[in-house]
Amino acid sequence: MAYFWKMPLTQDGLHERQSEDEASYSVYHSSPDGQVKLRLDRVVGEGSSEVSFYGPAYLQVPEENEFFLSDVSNLDEAEKCLYGVNPPQFPLKNLYFELPTSNWQQVGVPPTVGFKPSLLSGCNDPPVENSFSRYPIETLYDYDPNGRNTMSTTTNEFASDVEKENTNLNFSIGFEHIDYQYPIFSNDSASGQRMKDERRNSSNSFLVSSEGTYSTNPPRKLTTGPVWPSISVNSSLADWSIQLVEADQWSNESIASFCNGVKKIRDAYPASDLKTNTGKIWSITTALSDEILCKSKFKVSILTNCSSHLLHLTPCGKCFEFIFPSRIYAIGFWFFSPCYQQHRVETVIEEAKAICSILCSVETRAITDAVKKLRSAPLEKTQVKENAVTELSAAISHLIYIFSSSFNTDFQPAKIPRSPSYAAVDLDPPLSFTVYAAHNIPAAWVKSYKVFSFSCSLTYAGKKIWQVKNCKNIPVKKSFFFLANWNEKISFPLQTKSLPNETILTIKLFGLNSESKNTEILAWTCSPLYQKQKFIHGTVLLSMALYSMPPTTMITPGLWDASLPAPVTLQIDFPKTNLEFIKPEPEEKRDDLEEPTKECLKHIARFSQKGSPLLLSEQERRFLWFYHSYCNNENCSLPLVLGSAPSCDRKNISEMYMVLREWSFSNPLEVLGLLTFSFPDQDIRRTAVQQIENLSNDELLEYLPQLVQAIKFEWSLESPLVKLLLCRSLQSVQVTHQLYWLLKDAENEAHFKSWYQKLLAALQFCAGKALNDEFSKERKLIKILGDIAENVKAASDLKRQEVLKIEINKVKQFFQEVNVCRLPLNPALVVRGIDADACSYFTSKALPLKISFINTDTLSRNIDVIFKVGDDLRQDMLVLQIIRIMDNIWLQEGLDMQMIIYRCLSTGKSQGVVQMVPDATTLANIHRESGLIGPLKENTIKKWFSHHHPLESSYQEAIKNFFHSCAGWCIVTFILGVCDRHNDNIMLTSTGHMFHIDFGKFLGHAQKFGNIKRDRAPFIFTSEMEYFITEGGKNPKRFQEFVELCCRAYNIVRKHSQLLLNLLEMMLHAGLPELNSIQDLKYVYDNLRPQDSDLQATSHFTRKIKESLECFPVKLNNLIHILAQMSTTGSAKSATSQSAPQESNMLDAAKSIARATILGVSKKPDSLYLVQVVQTCQMVTFVEKSFDQFSKLHSHLQKQFPSHALPEFPHWWHLPFTDLEHKRMKDLNLYMMQLLNGSSKLSNNEHVLSFFLDGSKTDWLDEKALVSKGPKSADQKPGVQLVISYESTHLTILLKHMRNIHLPDGSAPTAHAEFYLLPDPDEVSKRKTKAVPKRTDPTYNEIVVYDAVTELQGRVLQLIVKSKGTFVGAINIQLNSVPLNEEKWYPLGNSII
Repeated sequence: MAYFWKMPLTQDGLHERQSEDEASYSVYHSSPDGQVKLRLDRVVGEGSSEVSFYGPAYLQVPEENEFFLSDVSNLDEAEKCLYGVNPPQFPLKNLYFELPTSNWQQVGVPPTVGFKPSLLSGCNDPPVENSFSRYPIETLYDYDPNGRNTMSTTTNEFASDVEKENTNLNFSIGFEHIDYQYPIFSNDSASGQRMKDERRNSSNSFLVSSEGTYSTNPPRKLTTGPVWPSISVNSSLADWSIQLVEADQWSNESIASFCNGVKKIRDAYPASDLKTNTGKIWSITTALSDEILCKSKFKVSILTNCSSHLLHLTPCGKCFEFIFPSRIYAIGFWFFSPCYQQHRVETVIEEAKAICSILCSVETRAITDAVKKLRSAPLEKTQVKENAVTELSAAISHLIYIFSSSFNTDFQPAKIPRSPSYAAVDLDPPLSFTVYAAHNIPAAWVKSYKVFSFSCSLTYAGKKIWQVKNCKNIPVKKSFFFLANWNEKISFPLQTKSLPNETILTIKLFGLNSESKNTEILAWTCSPLYQKQKFIHGTVLLSMALYSMPPTTMITPGLWDASLPAPVTLQIDFPKTNLEFIKPEPEEKRDDLEEPTKECLKHIARFSQKGSPLLLSEQERRFLWFYHSYCNNENCSLPLVLGSAPSCDRKNISEMYMVLREWSFSNPLEVLGLLTFSFPDQDIRRTAVQQIENLSNDELLEYLPQLVQAIKFEWSLESPLVKLLLCRSLQSVQVTHQLYWLLKDAENEAHFKSWYQKLLAALQFCAGKALNDEFSKERKLIKILGDIAENVKAASDLKRQEVLKIEINKVKQFFQEVNVCRLPLNPALVVRGIDADACSYFTSKALPLKISFINTDTLSRNIDVIFKVGDDLRQDMLVLQIIRIMDNIWLQEGLDMQMIIYRCLSTGKSQGVVQMVPDATTLANIHRESGLIGPLKENTIKKWFSHHHPLESSYQEAIKNFFHSCAGWCIVTFILGVCDRHNDNIMLTSTGHMFHIDFGKFLGHAQKFGNIKRDRAPFIFTSEMEYFITEGGKNPKRFQEFVELCCRAYNIVRKHSQLLLNLLEMMLHAGLPELNSIQDLKYVYDNLRPQDSDLQATSHFTRKIKESLECFPVKLNNLIHILAQMSTTGSAKSATSQSAPQESNMLDAAKSIARATILGVSKKPDSLYLVQVVQTCQMVTFVEKSFDQFSKLHSHLQKQFPSHALPEFPHWWHLPFTDLEHKRMKDLNLYMMQLLNGSSKLSNNEHVLSFFLDGSKTDWLDEKALVSKGPKSADQKPGVQLVISYESTHLTILLKHMRNIHLPDGSAPTAHAEFYLLPDPDEVSKRKTKAVPKRTDPTYNEIVVYDAVTELQGRVLQLIVKSKGTFVGAINIQLNSVPLNEEKWYPLGNSII
């Protein structure tokens, strides 16, 4: 039986689907793209002779919400060239050809032949208006109204009262409690009347049950002859007829089983069960009857383009179904009748050719032989002709049987052709089969290629088990169609039973180019050797993919669905055996194995740091597998152990099962590596899914993109992973929503499209009507935005804004129709309209749109997004996902890095939506405000934040946010190798948060100028960033704290290297341009350095910070980028004059001071006056100033404004001897009043504003945020911070920082450290660090190692600090008394002891 999935849709959705169908319709003239529909619904609506089966509300328009399962027939341009204007007849297309009216026609309309998707998987409905617009439906198909079909009596056997309020009438599964009608041709034909009578008395029904039973009564057979009024039916014709019935459990078994499994999943979460149902959107559907179908009558006339004569086919049911999916059908093949002698032999042969053409142009050897016999038979020997026709009929019947067995059809012959019994099975037969022919070779290939050959290979987990090189070259021959007929037996030197259950056979078709004389690959196909534990047997037809090469070395069943018809079909004859796969049993753990030494255990622990089996060398693999019995979750990871197995033979698989059985799992995420393409074994993958089930729904959301990719490596859609995803989608709206858009995006994949379409249909079936309505609105919104973006890009520069203004009205109209809509970025974001005035477009290459949506929450601000067309956002999604996971790791460790991670979603091929962060600007804009050389200045960032934060407290909060977020982004961009970093890809918020955007380049794939990499630094950390953090060098210790924070966060992430590597490995086959090889994976491994100790990693990352800080090309790159931008938008002068002064004036106006008054004086050794400052914005602040500070302010003003008349300052000689403070307060208040109420140049001067608005600086670093755990020095004495560790005769010293070191003249030294391990009679213990130039608080994080140190007792570590030969400080440390593995500050003396 055929299964289709449909869903309800809006009228707007219809036009979207219609336009898509019309676009594809032109490919084959009157045929749209061939796509298969898997249906879990029923036809709803009243029958009408003028309405298609899409329902009464949608006239003559196909549904926008049909879920097409495959598109293998969507040929590219190269494939269309193979067949020219008229493509071959194969049933993966809906073919409609118009021919002249014949004199035998009984219906007065132009005859038509059409193949609906119910005939074969791989076909979709033609647009209704193109197929039937000229003919009333009643003239096409005769449908009898009789039958037991009453909708009112059909009950929902699993619905509750709660569910009835939210019932999705267009969703159900299978065909339950439905009578099956037999459509006939005319009411006056005897056969038609007989069929009607049989139907009236019939109670046959088909049911999808949990036990997998599809027919409660045997399929009914029906034979009809052609509707010829002048012909009497001869009983002998029954020998030449072929009867077809619906296949209950035949070639559609896998699809039916999948449908049944999906229904079970949905039934497990009824709406009435509050424990398993969210109670918001889920709905269960009642079963519907076919009563509506019984009220319409239709007639069908059939003609093919292969013959001008009537094709003796009586379509009765689904084989040639135009409108309704009827259940049982019969086709009579009448080739030759003694009562109709005028029929010529060639007519019969033409009819046989037409039938073969319908069946993918496959011509078996039996058909060829029968046609030859028929042609050679003398005309006067009727019996010979009859025998030949009988043989031809039997051959075609056998072809139909093979075809229905090989492809996803819903029919089969009523009588299965007799075949020899299964051959006696050898205990362990070698693998062999016969490659008979490649059918329907395109005419273009025949002209271009002289001979054709093929090769066969067996693969498992992406590795070739064995390969048979190119077989014999043969030219094509033609009988009905072109075919390459090898008929060659292929034998592998492998025993069949030794092959794993997941072995794949791959066959490639080659052609010898007539001109170049080179052998070129033309097509390929693949098929599992075992299907549901049974070895493939008998004759099999496989469709071939017309690509140059298989897309990957990793071949899985989902890669290419060979059961969907395609232009070229390969015929293979396997032995008729009845072999079943016998699963290996886990080996018992042996007790006589040699226990590994401590050194071996260290090697195992070191190898376990590799994270992925792909990163193991052959030697490391052999070592791990040799000791696999001693590997556990404490010293190794399960994917590494199982991935190190040397081969896939039964013995190794048995040992893998033993390891799997004995393994103790500590974390569900450790099994993600078992879902990669390296592990096709279904038992291993089942175990992995069982562990992942322990994740909560929110945790599962974080890894959903990888799980969707892992579906590619499953062996069937009934896998535990698919069931897990569908179950979780019924538990969480967030999971459903994200899974939906991930699957929608995955539909664009060329090779796994069929699987993803089926899974998407299953997801929507489970989701229910309410959520599907939301999906429909979101899809329509994305479609509108995509059209707008395309139109804006197509417009000229001068008209783009005008075009955008007009196009935005489409979005307004959309919201008038739907009122509210959720955004695909996040279902929690609900919008009710669009702010047209706030919408614009960016001038970058892709010309993305800025769309401002009106939030349904009236108290919230608009939701701004960027919509891009022309950019692949999947890579951005992956980078942001990994960054989000790193941030979660930090938060779990109590470390808040103040990360801003925006949302990004790919909504289709080269299009998507990006969240906009409010109140953010690019670093390039900040640089432009400082003039042309803004990127080269040190104080650019500091000055910008100073303008935005006149208050000291908010300014310090901004530094704190920048301090943490800058450190976090340094780490994530370093680990992931994010490139193309310039000041337009780095953004800052006014609150101090820094974040990066645009991840089109990562994993070290840097852009180049010629042979020079544009990205020269490990990551972006410039001197202007350090200048801001240290406040212009006033607080140099903050740089040490920054380094400590970076190193701590880096080491925290490194502990989760396996998780990060597994997530990236699972995306290797996602089609991302810069993540597709093991080298890309190794790049991240090298940056994570999981094999290093924390001290080694600290030293390594500190070096990277210094490299970035000293990389001048970064600044030069920023300058070049600004100059390039200015060349497209205007001169540098105009940009500077228009933007910077406006910004400055705005800030100055906001910071102007209305008045300042001294309220009192503090009782301290140095008297400080408490000044109340009132700004023009009525903000009141307080600062403390000394009299000397007032005096310095006046001096600065005198120097800056020598010609201005300044207020008189109350110097000390103006003061009386008594009542000193009172007099000073009075005079200073008068001075401030005159100063602030005078000239605006004076009152708004930078010195004045800084004096009154910059308060005393306070320590802002929280104790928890500091990385350094060592003791904090309360005095200002010189010191050095060390970490000393000792293990196995290895003494390791990490020199972290120094503080308060000076040269004798008080200047900052260029200091380095020298180490000596005393006693040192041979003077070989000297170690030296690099020098840090001109710093009083230098940072080193350098490691010094001494080997062969047998004990610490009596050993002294001497450290001497020098600056270019000048002594700075020294200390001697008694090693037997120091705390090991702890950070500690040691004082530096002023002499060497």
